[in-house]
Amino acid sequence: CIKTISTFADTLSDEDKASAEKIEKTFKTYCSKVKVDSKEHRLCYYIGALATSATYAIGDLSKPLSWGIPADKICRERLAKTNPQICDLKYEKQIDVNAVDLNKLKVKDLKKILTDWGEAADFIEKSEFIKRINEVKDKYIKSTTDKNKKDL
Repeated sequence: CIKTISTFADTLSDEDKASAEKIEKTFKTYCSKVKVDSKEHRLCYYIGALATSATYAIGDLSKPLSWGIPADKICRERLAKTNPQICDLKYEKQIDVNAVDLNKLKVKDLKKILTDWGEAADFIEKSEFIKRINEVKDKYIKSTTDKNKKDL
C-alpha cells in the first residue's frame, strides 16, 4: 500500500496535489494502467479506483494526499479503517537471478521468474526452465548491470 501510494504521489505535479478531485482522476488513470492480477491492481480495487470496484473509498486517499499527509499514515490510519483487507496485501520477494543458484530453486520459483518477465513457460523439466532463463536473462537483467557500471 505504502509503496504504491508513494509511487503514485511522486508522479503528481504540485498543481495536481492541491486538488482532491484531480488526485482522484489521476489515480483512476494510474490504476487503469496497472497490470491486472497484480497487488497494485488489488489495491486499486479495494480503494475503489476501478470500474469493477465494490466500494468507493478513493476519497480516503485523495483528500489526505492533497493535505500533504505521508503515504504510510494514509495507509495505516485512513485506508486500514475503511477496508482492513488493504493491509493484508503482501508482496512477494523478488528473486535476484544473478545472485542465486538456479539449480537450487524450486520449479515454482523458476516458473515465477519467467512469468514475471512475460516469457512463456510451458515446460515440465527443471532443466528446461533453467535453460530458458539463461537464454533470456540478458534481455531482462542487462539494464541493472549497466546502471552498476555507470556508478564505477
